[in-house]
Amino acid sequence: MTSSSIPAETNDGWRQLPLRAARLAAISGISTGMVFPGVPLAVAWWWQDLPGGIAAAVCWLAAGALLGARIAWRRMRRTWWRLDHSGLGLRRDLWWQRDTRVPTSRVQHLDVRRGPLQRRFRLATLVVHTAGSRFSAVVLDGLDEADAEHLRDTLARQLDQDADAL
Repeated sequence: MTSSSIPAETNDGWRQLPLRAARLAAISGISTGMVFPGVPLAVAWWWQDLPGGIAAAVCWLAAGALLGARIAWRRMRRTWWRLDHSGLGLRRDLWWQRDTRVPTSRVQHLDVRRGPLQRRFRLATLVVHTAGSRFSAVVLDGLDEADAEHLRDTLARQLDQDADAL
């Protein structure tokens, strides 16, 4: 099965981020796309006094905004997560594929973060702090807020059970 044909939840437990996460990412991507590549192209077009002048420069800004929104949308729609007996799994595959596994035994502590726009869209970010010094946190942005709390609570319970077993 190719990644583009993976439904919201697959038979093997992988779950896709909610559609509202992609919408919020697209909104954020608009400003990113306008700044780069939109602004440099618009300024270069206007500075070089190329045909179309200011109108063409504004079109470059709009094209950059659309490109940024499209990339952000696709990035969120191509992110999946799974919680199983061994820990948390995270898959991303826009241009480069990344498959991250966080064993429960490596989890140090968990945070759920919500910014103002995330609260408006009923989304949250789960931060899983892991043992180690460099790159010691796995961030899963765009989760449904109920899923983020469930993941945090379930992973914390698994941590407590592992600690009690020692």
